[in-house]
Amino acid sequence: MWDGAVIIIRKIRQRRAQRVTCDSKIKGTTICRTGKIRVPGNLYGKRVFVVLSEELNEIEQYLSSMTALRRFFSALLNSRKGSKMFNIVGETWNPVTGCAHNCIYCWARKLAMTKLRNSKRYRNGFIPRLNPEEFKKTFKGGVVFVSDMGDLFGAQVKKEWIIKVIEYVKKFPDTYFLFLTKNPSRYHEFLHLFPENAILGATIETNRDDLILKYHISLAPLPSIRYEAMKKLKWDLKFVSIEPILDFDLEEFVKWIKDINPFMVYVGYDNYNNKLPEPSLKKTQALIRRLEEFTLVIKKTIRPAWNESLGKFIENNSKGKRG
Repeated sequence: MWDGAVIIIRKIRQRRAQRVTCDSKIKGTTICRTGKIRVPGNLYGKRVFVVLSEELNEIEQYLSSMTALRRFFSALLNSRKGSKMFNIVGETWNPVTGCAHNCIYCWARKLAMTKLRNSKRYRNGFIPRLNPEEFKKTFKGGVVFVSDMGDLFGAQVKKEWIIKVIEYVKKFPDTYFLFLTKNPSRYHEFLHLFPENAILGATIETNRDDLILKYHISLAPLPSIRYEAMKKLKWDLKFVSIEPILDFDLEEFVKWIKDINPFMVYVGYDNYNNKLPEPSLKKTQALIRRLEEFTLVIKKTIRPAWNESLGKFIENNSKGKRG
């Protein structure tokens, strides 16, 4: 993002500078007029550069993200906590658990329905529920992942539960709370309540809705809906999780992420052998390079797609037989 701001500034400076002249003054003011440009009198005789409003807006976005990033890493680097699901996370907190998105790759659902199936929280299935005992917990800095065993902003989660969580988060201003959802449209309902130490994230595995539908990957809102919600979200600490990554259209996906303007993006392949429609490793690496031009990219599991590995095995095996 720093590079992005520098590139824009350099582009502006490469333009030919214009000298402001004062052909006439607006009666009763010190404003000079030249063509259709109006400037204060104190700019008379000075050299100025013409900057498009779109460029200024983009610079402001970059600088806003940089400020948020500075605050974020200041808190992170002063924490002695370790990492779990995301390497910036020191601990998890599950005031609400369960989810109805039924994603085929969801490790949390599988855990809840197997090893944890007889526990109080999951004996009735992986349905959303409030866990009152979690509101006794205290936090002392670092980054806390909220509801890694569910989706706090799923459509089935009661509004009063979400408000209860947000109000509790406000008690710990020195701790950052990371929220992650596949239904970011609901962020807009509570935007006026979130404290500035809230990190609002969305999982967007691909830009291709057709993959989600063809392979019955999830009942969550389609990626295009999540993209629109995150693009419209006015919040400095936004992040995107491209995990597990699914095949994508490079130019379109890059545009999506740039439109969202996250200060951080996680990229990673599936860890649980779900045989998803994955992109090639080369394609993913190209995506990462493009994203690094304007945001912080944190790489998780980066490997060849499962079908790439199978293809190489078959190819090598065939060569061996021919030999």
